Amino acid sequence: MTPSNRTSDPAPDLRGRAFVVTGASSGLGLATTDTLARRGAHVVLAVRDEAKGRRAADLLTTTHPAARLTVRPLDLGDPDSVHAFATGLCQDGPAPDVLINNAGVMAPPRTLTPHGHELQFAVNHLGHFALTAHLLDLLARGRDPRVVTVTSANHRRARLDFDDLTGERAYSPMGHYNQSKLANAVFALELHRRLHAAHSPVRSVLAHPGYAATRLPHTGAVGPVRLLFGHLLRPLAQPPARGALAQLHAATAPEVRGGELYGPSGPGELRGAPARTSPARHAQDEEIGRRLWEVSQELTGTTFTIPDATRT
Repeated sequence: MTPSNRTSDPAPDLRGRAFVVTGASSGLGLATTDTLARRGAHVVLAVRDEAKGRRAADLLTTTHPAARLTVRPLDLGDPDSVHAFATGLCQDGPAPDVLINNAGVMAPPRTLTPHGHELQFAVNHLGHFALTAHLLDLLARGRDPRVVTVTSANHRRARLDFDDLTGERAYSPMGHYNQSKLANAVFALELHRRLHAAHSPVRSVLAHPGYAATRLPHTGAVGPVRLLFGHLLRPLAQPPARGALAQLHAATAPEVRGGELYGPSGPGELRGAPARTSPARHAQDEEIGRRLWEVSQELTGTTFTIPDATRT
């Protein structure tokens, strides 16, 4: 890790800027939205449950009366919902400066989406891949534009099984969660390479929260995973506001560069102030990045075009 990259102020004055936060109604997403709103940003809460999102927005407005919040429905497991969200944002605004790909599903029983994709891979990776593709032109016109993709330290334990992404032959709830988080890291780094090659102003950055006490293990995880992360280890976890520091740093700190990963600076990267750390070596493999990009385009039906500097 690089301690010099730590920050005591995870979000400076953000007045005049707009952020999209997926999964903003609870956990890390809500904590991120709270800080961004408190610092003056206009935040779009991209949420699967619109009623829950509106309750979260009402709560934040009670705490921060001047908060500028917009709630929009987004089901990352449904390509039509992703497209509708992006279309609505392009038409009605606010035009985002930063997209924070935060939402996630953790360790449920094997479940396929209506399009036949394994749920964790679909929500955690494919939905964010397509959302980023749809919004990239808009982001490129923004002020200090960034795409922040939230991964997990567990990405280092995974490999991408391109021959069985749905888990048809062998499914492990936690193993496929780790695979989806590796896909997040591979995607963000491949996006960085393509943005850099096109001289795009958009920065692709990674963050992971360490171990944070969120509802994620309770909202789908089963068996040992739910018992371990939802109960036995919970006293060791940092609160969501601390877990969100790394993604806030990645989204707002001026010294952040494309292709970097930020996580907690404490032992095992489980908790602590944000600092720069290193993705897994296999997450940086350019051939894996190209292959995942091509597979993701095919599975989402999305043509992902990188705008070059002459189009921004």
